[in-house]
Amino acid sequence: MRVGGRIERSTLNYNAKHPVIIAKSSPVAELLVRHSHVTNLHTGVDATFTNLRQQYWILGARNIVRKTVFQCKRCFLQRKSTSSQIMGELPVPRVQASRCFQHTGLDYAGPISIKGSTGRTPVIGKAWFAVFFCLTTKALHIEAVTDLTTKAFIAAFQRFIARRSKPTDLYSDNGTTFHGSKRVLDEMRLLAMEQRKDENLANFFANEGILWHFIPPSAPHFGGIWEAGVRSIKLHMKRIMGSSALTFEELSTVLIQIEAVLNSRPLCSSGDSTLDPLTPAHFLTGTPYTALPEPSRLDVPINRLERWTQLQAMVQDFWKRWHMEYLTSLHERTKWQLEDDNLKVDTLVVLKEPNLPPSKWILGRIQEVHAGKDDKVRVVTVKTAQGVFKRPITKLAILPLC
Repeated sequence: MRVGGRIERSTLNYNAKHPVIIAKSSPVAELLVRHSHVTNLHTGVDATFTNLRQQYWILGARNIVRKTVFQCKRCFLQRKSTSSQIMGELPVPRVQASRCFQHTGLDYAGPISIKGSTGRTPVIGKAWFAVFFCLTTKALHIEAVTDLTTKAFIAAFQRFIARRSKPTDLYSDNGTTFHGSKRVLDEMRLLAMEQRKDENLANFFANEGILWHFIPPSAPHFGGIWEAGVRSIKLHMKRIMGSSALTFEELSTVLIQIEAVLNSRPLCSSGDSTLDPLTPAHFLTGTPYTALPEPSRLDVPINRLERWTQLQAMVQDFWKRWHMEYLTSLHERTKWQLEDDNLKVDTLVVLKEPNLPPSKWILGRIQEVHAGKDDKVRVVTVKTAQGVFKRPITKLAILPLC
């Protein structure tokens, strides 16, 4: 059976004027759609549908064409679509009050070109900077380092502790420098415990150990709060330094000035009537670093000041504003707003690699799923021909089943 129609007088060939009618339930229909899609070099839905109408009239063809195109593996890889899940709840350090830098995020950034000397032909070297980010108050601490070795980071970490106190929990990505530093810190703590036979001292040193948490590999969005801080630092550095190279001393000065500026930024949007917005510096010094100096109060009798009571009330007021102004601004999910089905074990996926084109992404099978506290799977373990990898679902594309 063929289509009649009203284009008999056109110059089209006989098959185009009277295409063959095929039922959509026929197995031939899907084969013809797939053949047209492949022979026309993997065209899209509209182009495949138009080419098919030149010879065949499949009832309900557009749905079959759409299904075939979206299940084509080659086209699927070129679309570069990956999985996602609804944005999870904020962790405890983000929503519960604690002292500054008790819960600290850590990241490295660089390299930055520096001058090894100030002569006519200076030697150009490299430097990096470590960013310590308070997860509760969003305060920043920046330390310049000369290389990416574990020793250089341990020295920067000791400088951070000397000025900001020791954190109880440290969060970072899976950089080799951080893994080496964690191993060195663990060895130092174990050595201190072995050298002291007193059980009480041993327990004390065990309890004083810093808990180091690593986010999943290749998942920078799990540490988005400190990644945003690094971006802000680089923005100021680009505007200040441009393409010029500084000495290490000049670089340290610039980084500390940037730290003061970023610690004086408002934590959340404030109205036009707010003259003193809440900043991270309020929790560090009681006032923004960029505020004007206050007049001396040395000549005022101490009994009139009641300074300690005022300071205590000031700190309590900061935390009250933190709860009322900043914490309530974290309700909104800026992206990943839709809930999706969890990935399951044995699902075929394609592993997204940043240095490879989509057609070269690695095929794998989910070996294990890692659900969060809300029972939503955002990290999985994938077995591939190259090995076993732990990756976030944003780096995976579920292979369509034909």
